[in-house]
Amino acid sequence: MVYEFDWSSIPGALPILWDGMAVSLEITLIAIVVGIVWGTLLAMMRLSSIKPLSLFAAGYVNLFRAVPLVMVLLWFFLIVPRFIADLFGLPPNTDLRLASAMIGFALFESAYYSEIIRAGIQSVPKGQMAACQALGMTYGQAMRLVILPQAFRNMVPLLLTQAIILFQDTSLVYVSALADFFGSAYKVGDRDGRLVELLLFAGLVYFVLCFAASMLVKHLQKKYQPA
Repeated sequence: MVYEFDWSSIPGALPILWDGMAVSLEITLIAIVVGIVWGTLLAMMRLSSIKPLSLFAAGYVNLFRAVPLVMVLLWFFLIVPRFIADLFGLPPNTDLRLASAMIGFALFESAYYSEIIRAGIQSVPKGQMAACQALGMTYGQAMRLVILPQAFRNMVPLLLTQAIILFQDTSLVYVSALADFFGSAYKVGDRDGRLVELLLFAGLVYFVLCFAASMLVKHLQKKYQPA
């Protein structure tokens, strides 16, 4: 029997899908910002001559890179809501799934951003740091004013590529029944009996957004490629 496609349920589902997309983009944005900030600190700690800081950063990165993302999200879904509720005295039925997803993604992505940023820092000629020290700058001042600006310029394409992967991975929040874009499409499709159509539509949206972002990355790679 040939399957008969019926796309009529998609227009009515657009408001729900848009709300789900807003959740996906919110998780992505928070994870990018926190991931880059915390990842930068981890990279600096790992490159530090202070052994405890270097060991902590290396252990953190190796731990999160060795564990599947879906498992991390499950851990945070089970642990973070209870911790936040106890810390702030929130009612037991408070919905903290979005907060736990943001924290899980941010801490997980920090490990990957840390490695990208560490490689970016190491790509800056060592003479730059020596020159900063000769001018009397501290390690922090040299990093903030000289090294990191050059490193981030070199890292822009890689950071954006990781952001694309992060956006795709937000679909994994289905493990906590959070209504992201993929989860919303699945629920609407299951409700209307048009699961195939809704998932195909969701896949098309992911493809268009990620393909457009990939084209931007290629443009930036050509722009920042050394002459």
